[in-house]
Amino acid sequence: MPIAVDIDVMLARRKMSVGELADRVGITPANLAVLKNGRAKAVRFATLAALCDVLECQPGDLLRWEAEVEVEAAAGG
Repeated sequence: MPIAVDIDVMLARRKMSVGELADRVGITPANLAVLKNGRAKAVRFATLAALCDVLECQPGDLLRWEAEVEVEAAAGG
């Protein structure tokens, strides 16, 4: 997937746990883990907005696009 999710980076910067973020955003820790690990097929704008509100960041701080070549190289392919 050429969209990379950097929630871990923002969690570390805010010194916040996954469980705390999930509680404050109003989603389950399991669903947050799916999003955080890049396995989500979609994300609602309301969820993205809540993440940005809690983490005090912009959507671009959480999501970034990687060219397919970069993704394959990172995966060792």
